[in-house]
Amino acid sequence: MNLVPIVMIPGLLCTDDLYRDQIAALAGHPIRIADTTSDASVTAMAERLLADAPESFALCGLSMGGYVALEVLRLAPERVLAAVLMATSHRADIPEQTAMRHQLIATAREEGIEAVARLLCERLVAPETASATLNQRIVEMAAAIGVEGFVRQQQAIIDRPDQSDRLSTINVPVTIVAGEADAIIPPERAREMAAAIPGARLEMLPATGHMVTMERPGRTSAILRRSLTEAAAG
Repeated sequence: MNLVPIVMIPGLLCTDDLYRDQIAALAGHPIRIADTTSDASVTAMAERLLADAPESFALCGLSMGGYVALEVLRLAPERVLAAVLMATSHRADIPEQTAMRHQLIATAREEGIEAVARLLCERLVAPETASATLNQRIVEMAAAIGVEGFVRQQQAIIDRPDQSDRLSTINVPVTIVAGEADAIIPPERAREMAAAIPGARLEMLPATGHMVTMERPGRTSAILRRSLTEAAAG
């Protein structure tokens, strides 16, 4: 039995630990974790992913990882068998968001990346799923990315293209996943994407924040398994 390879794309300040439970649940599948730390543009991240990926593959991206996934779908749609877009958006930053990102960069340089991570933890997870253990995992991922990696990622996010006009051209199986309590990216963005992408499936997770793979590991693993089954079926 040929198992469909999947490329998982981490979000801002995230490592492969973002997908720890999904990697375990998909044991046997060829899995690659995209490098989102070396480049300062979403396009460069997508090009690096494509250079390293198999000829055809499934795709999963969370938050910034979703921005990269959408760019991969723009650059090489013929190589993508299926895509799962989690806690992400098709829209470009508005000025207020960009200003906040510059402030976070300043905080990281003045106080360290762990200070930024602890600040973000307050908004990243829903009250129902919050725990000291989850917060510690988030802080440890941020520490692994470091200040300069964070700066590159924020610049990539600030400069990312708006994909709104492209959603209707996507013709691979797409699943959109969002937490109903996401305080980082409004859940309405998920509904907009699902309505605009032909045939897209929408999964709204109740009492869940932005870190859907860590907050709801079993549910998100099941969603990925289903997507890979659909990809294998063609």
